Amino acid sequence: MNDTLADTSPRTDASPTPLLEIADLHTHFDTADGEVRAVDGVSLSVRPGRTLCVVGESGCGKSITARSVLQLVDSPGRIVSGAVHWAKPGEDPVELTGLETDGEQMRAIRGNDIGMVFQEPMASLSPMYTVGAQLSEAIRLHREVDPAEARRIGVELLERVGIPQAEGRFDAYPFQLSGGMCQRVMIAIALSCDPALLIADEPTTALDVTTQARILDLLKGLQRDTGMAMMFITHDLGVVAEIADDVTVMYLGRAVEHGTVEQIFTEPKHPYTRALLESLPTMDETAARRPLTAIRGMVPHPQNRPSGCPFRTRCDFAMPGVCDVDAPPETAFADGHQAYCHLYSSSDERAVPLPAPTVREPIAAVERTGPTDDAPLLEVKDLTKHYAVSGGMFRRRKGTVHAVDGVDLTIRPGETLGLVGESGCGKTTLGRSIARLVDASSGEILFRKEDGTQVDLAQLQGAALRRYRTQVRVIFQDPFSSLNPRMTVEQIVGEPLKANGLASGSTLSDRVAQMLRRVGIRPEYMPRYPHAFSGGERQRLNIARALITRPRLVVADEPVSALDVSVRAQILNLLSDLQEEFGLTYLFISHDLSVVEHVSDRVAVMYLGRIIEEGPTDALYRSPQHPYTQALLHAVPIPDPSARPERAEAGSDELPDPMNPPAGCSFHTRCAYMTETPCATVHPELRPAGESRSAACHLSDQLTLPGIARTRNEDRSAS
Repeated sequence: MNDTLADTSPRTDASPTPLLEIADLHTHFDTADGEVRAVDGVSLSVRPGRTLCVVGESGCGKSITARSVLQLVDSPGRIVSGAVHWAKPGEDPVELTGLETDGEQMRAIRGNDIGMVFQEPMASLSPMYTVGAQLSEAIRLHREVDPAEARRIGVELLERVGIPQAEGRFDAYPFQLSGGMCQRVMIAIALSCDPALLIADEPTTALDVTTQARILDLLKGLQRDTGMAMMFITHDLGVVAEIADDVTVMYLGRAVEHGTVEQIFTEPKHPYTRALLESLPTMDETAARRPLTAIRGMVPHPQNRPSGCPFRTRCDFAMPGVCDVDAPPETAFADGHQAYCHLYSSSDERAVPLPAPTVREPIAAVERTGPTDDAPLLEVKDLTKHYAVSGGMFRRRKGTVHAVDGVDLTIRPGETLGLVGESGCGKTTLGRSIARLVDASSGEILFRKEDGTQVDLAQLQGAALRRYRTQVRVIFQDPFSSLNPRMTVEQIVGEPLKANGLASGSTLSDRVAQMLRRVGIRPEYMPRYPHAFSGGERQRLNIARALITRPRLVVADEPVSALDVSVRAQILNLLSDLQEEFGLTYLFISHDLSVVEHVSDRVAVMYLGRIIEEGPTDALYRSPQHPYTQALLHAVPIPDPSARPERAEAGSDELPDPMNPPAGCSFHTRCAYMTETPCATVHPELRPAGESRSAACHLSDQLTLPGIARTRNEDRSAS
């Protein structure tokens, strides 16, 4: 077998006695509107030395299930019924729901036996105390050691989780560390007393793809070294395929399927599990540009739980008179595989397998709408955006952040240019500079008018700038904070028309209603406010607001990163349909390379304020020319358990300080191929690296870097 693929066999033999067993757990919340059954009869188990991944969309009860184990459910939540059995080897079993929430025994189990890592590291660590103080507190809470010994143990833990210069970082505050470093600190706190079980609640959701890969490798390594079990909560099926031994799929407070990771990915039994897998954009050039299979609708609110099977309102196989009447029974398959679905009941006429997934036709090519196919709609030339940093009592200038540092970019009419890179590389600043939401420090932003002439958007002011803001629009990342909660849907979507004098009165209302229909929102919802909509619906409102002026260029800034996998598929399909219908041109900004591959014609890779590689999507993914691009591609979790990567050790996962960038190639401090000369001394310019491709790497002519196609397909066929 090829060395790039990891052994996917279970790490330990199946134990007859689970370490943690949850039986028919019910956790409810008493609200002013009634009782909310967040967890409604969940049963699952975690075996020693194995990783159980709990997956499902937001609102399915995954996090509340995890918090119920340690009785960390905030008021007005309460555990109504059910059992949580804890059976640590060598000790008497304990029923955790029977313990006092703040009792001595429960506090001893928290941290000592069961550690927990929460989703948002920056919010979980107090900004008032150093990371060392918070780590020492956790150590001294469960161990009888003095402060000096706690510091020594703490430094060792920071080194153990891969934090460089651990002695110095021990005295740093959380805001002085990156998100990835803060998450490592959280893991160190959770491991401070060598727990037998680690519960990780979406520990990589807010992290870049490269940092996520480091955290996953770290957790797998710690598990291998300590033998601990993990209960890993996530909605990312790529992460599940990479780290899981066993999988539980949850929907609306209940488990709908259990199985090994191989069973779930190769033989999914429940329609919900099947739908989640089919909604994924895959990093495979044969699947690019095809519509994704989206799950219709959304997870109902727990107060509006459907009768019978909770998934029946979104299921393509629901049977009237059966699925809407009775809760589905458990069906056991081979080797412990279980599902809760009427399709597998004992009745012969219902015992039908799910059909094979439908192969959809590729999206038709978008007809170019510019003056000529070769004339670019937008040309960015040597664009910079610098921020002065001041500090101290007299606000003296301390330095300059080079957020965008000499970018050249071309976007042709009707195409989608994907812009990728880690957080802090300048993607969003570049997009906002193009849309003139911020003013560039220097450079040109040449926009081609419909008559073929060009205008420099960077030089426009006043009324002239407002006119072109109807032609260049932005879809923002966060569907929750980007909509004014005090404005109705009609006011939000119609504001660009009203502000630019394009429509008013009944004409404005008619145009808003027409656009809402196009993005899948009912016009009768126009009097409603944003709080009445789900995350996916709010993003549809964002898209409607961006397109209401019929722009020619749309800057989509992480438009699906805050959405569940099923809603993400709906939005990506919508963006593709709208591009075909209106002849739109997209600058699609994202750190999710699987999404970028699905939507983009070309891709530009950004690092520390500069474009370091650019080219057609298929060619760039198949054969990257820059080591940074290779690192990004190799870090993407692939939703295929048989293709688990063995990543080589790499440099730091932190970006260099943009106020003090390294000399020479900006990536040389993290590059596995770096040479002292010229990498550390000479800055590489972006230069041709093949047909329609360019790269800023001194060694691009000498290196043969593996891409996605080679890593996934060629290596697997050779094994």
